[in-house]
Amino acid sequence: MNALVIYDSTFGNTEQVARAIAKTLEQRGSVRLMRISKAQAADVEAIDLVVVGCPTQRRKATPAVQAFLDSVPRGSLQGLSTAAFDTRYRKSRLLTGSAARGIAKGLREAGTSLLVPPESFFVVGREGPLEEGELERAADWTRQLLEKPQT
Repeated sequence: MNALVIYDSTFGNTEQVARAIAKTLEQRGSVRLMRISKAQAADVEAIDLVVVGCPTQRRKATPAVQAFLDSVPRGSLQGLSTAAFDTRYRKSRLLTGSAARGIAKGLREAGTSLLVPPESFFVVGREGPLEEGELERAADWTRQLLEKPQT
């Protein structure tokens, strides 16, 4: 399996989650970890699984992640397996929003199949840190998506 984990991170918390996801994915094959500022739609060629995540800002994905998703032509990633995550406060999604849900929508519009529902990992404050146990939870979430059949 060839996997790509694309992330944006403001204070390093989302990067920590992305690294935990990539480390778990390495158990099944080759993994590239890429900051969103370096990512292009062509990077997903010859990839089996793409995981995209960022912090929730103003109830949605960061501008960089949104621009990346907007750059991917509708339906162009047909058949690609994907997953989406975010970091946010542990409050009702109605109050905080969720970047992961927006990422998932953008990935579906590009033609991908989400292996698991979008997931949020929680920070204690604006700059973090992550709540205790979140990196372990990210590894568990990744193992769940690895159990799903890839498209």
